[in-house]
Amino acid sequence: MSNVRYVALDAFRGLTIALMILVNTPGSWSAVYSPLLHADWHGVTATDLIFPFFLFIIGSALYFSLTNSNAKSAAGSILKIIKRSALIFCLGLLLNCYGHAGDLSELRIMGVLQRLGIAYGVAAILLIALKPKPLLFSSLAILLVYWWLLTTVGDDAYTLTSNLVRKVDLTIFGASHLYQGKGLAFDPEGLLSTLPAVVNIIIGFEATKWLNRARDKKQGMRNLVLAAALMISISWLWQLVLPLNKSLWTSSYVLFSSACALFLLAFFIWLVDVKGQRKLVGPLLVYGTNPMFIYVLSWLWVSTYYLIEIKHKNELININDYLFLLLERWFPANLASLIFALLHVLLFWFISNILYKKQIIIKI
Repeated sequence: MSNVRYVALDAFRGLTIALMILVNTPGSWSAVYSPLLHADWHGVTATDLIFPFFLFIIGSALYFSLTNSNAKSAAGSILKIIKRSALIFCLGLLLNCYGHAGDLSELRIMGVLQRLGIAYGVAAILLIALKPKPLLFSSLAILLVYWWLLTTVGDDAYTLTSNLVRKVDLTIFGASHLYQGKGLAFDPEGLLSTLPAVVNIIIGFEATKWLNRARDKKQGMRNLVLAAALMISISWLWQLVLPLNKSLWTSSYVLFSSACALFLLAFFIWLVDVKGQRKLVGPLLVYGTNPMFIYVLSWLWVSTYYLIEIKHKNELININDYLFLLLERWFPANLASLIFALLHVLLFWFISNILYKKQIIIKI
């Protein structure tokens, strides 16, 4: 089987984008149901799986792009990858600039797209440069070396204040250029913690390769389930000494989140490609058409709410708060916040559907 297009991959990608918008656009961050929040530190919620799912689908897309373009034999392919990696990073930096009210000396440097750009660049170069066995050993080495690096700071290796990820970012960027949302300067998309995220992309690439080389789709599904069971078992044992932690992007978390991605993809293969229930995932196929563009658009759209103020009860409030207050008149705070997010999921689906029907693909 060569370069078979699994509808399940498109459904998986669409679900990931829809969930990213859902968790990123609550009406109020002070009124959010707990499953839609990240774990405060150690541990994993459903929300903590969405970003690694995004990395996984980037790896899946890499399989088709590198195979179809025969990029592994192209002399200029690495330069193209570096350029695209830099473009994604710069786009993320520009998003941080949008609506930034403070001085540039306080601008956050890292972020979601910045991590995507770096991880994509490193993973793609490894995929081009290495054959399967060296690639496997390199991936294992990344996870093990990162684990070892984290332990070099001593007994407080996995605490918020003393972890190596924070120390590296403070040294390279300075406290004022880091995320401040945890009450101190610490970036959950830090530079050092981007290293293990490379493996999430490689696993997405390899999973797609397994599917395309399987005897049939049922065999491909079984291969994913077996690989997922193995990874989740290893991660569960590993977390006894290396906690599952998204903020640090620990190696055990890489395996756990990738295993969840494999299980979910296997479910979609069973539902869509084996049982033929394509209609059930039709909306997700629409959402998965322009994932990067829709993510960027949703960021800019909601960020704009905070830049526009209107008068409400003799005081100025931003549009985001105003819309949330309107919903809160009719619903409890947490439910109003969820409805706000769901309405935006629907809004960006309609935008995606316009592009889908016109067969417009916006590549970044």
